[in-house]
Amino acid sequence: MNEQILAVQRMQDYISENLDKDIKLSELAQAAMFSPWYSYRLFREYTAMTPAEYIRKLRLSRAAMRLRDERCRIIDVAFELGFGNVDTFTRAFFREFGLNPNEYAKMPEPITLFVPYGVKYKKLVKEKVDMSNTQSIFVQAIRKPERLCIIKRAVTADEYYSYCEEVGCDVWGILMSMRSLCGEPVCMWLPEKYRKPDTSTYVQGVEEETDYLGAVPEGFDTIRLPEAEYLMFQGQPFREEDFSEAIQAVQQAINSYDPSVIGFEWDNENPRIQLEPRGERGYIELRAVKRI
Repeated sequence: MNEQILAVQRMQDYISENLDKDIKLSELAQAAMFSPWYSYRLFREYTAMTPAEYIRKLRLSRAAMRLRDERCRIIDVAFELGFGNVDTFTRAFFREFGLNPNEYAKMPEPITLFVPYGVKYKKLVKEKVDMSNTQSIFVQAIRKPERLCIIKRAVTADEYYSYCEEVGCDVWGILMSMRSLCGEPVCMWLPEKYRKPDTSTYVQGVEEETDYLGAVPEGFDTIRLPEAEYLMFQGQPFREEDFSEAIQAVQQAINSYDPSVIGFEWDNENPRIQLEPRGERGYIELRAVKRI
């Protein structure tokens, strides 16, 4: 991977770790290990944003998550995330999301959060990898309740990469702004009965209570899933740049696993579920089962 990409990634990492501070271009340049002028140019080239635009979007999205999940004062959120005063914060929040922070705190609705994808991961492509190093996979039986899923369908996508090519990556930002029963958005491979004509197997969405009365974002759909048992497969923690290997290790374990040894058989009437690959916890995938 070339040094320019790694330099921009170091700037992104520095921003994420110091978001509550006054971040100067000189500090980003120091992280990038290039001159301020060249660092600025590289950042804009690889992220399509200036550092200031990137920082503002990330701060506003962090602020929205706090207003959604915590009982906190708007003034506190504004100052803690580096805005000079409440008026500046309110204007910026409205420009970004189309409503003011006080309205959002009282009644959160789906908005498009900024998801700061690292530039070095954009350059990683799905390819065959060396799986000779065996990894430990943790397997646990869990039960999911009946639930309503708010999903975004694609047309032909059958995995993450083709899905992003079809619908873009902003979908994840919208889903991140919504509360979910499992605490985060999910990706799913839908059985035929949950698909509509000319729509994809692979979708992304959130799981909600069956009596959910909140907003459904434009272009999204809903499906109702029954209570079901799942086997959760969780791999070892991994470096973020090794996410492809981590996913393949877990999927290889699933494909070779015989659920009958613990009294189950695969249930192909319920979706297979994928959680966001996060290095600190390991890759997680769930496959539905039913008791023999």
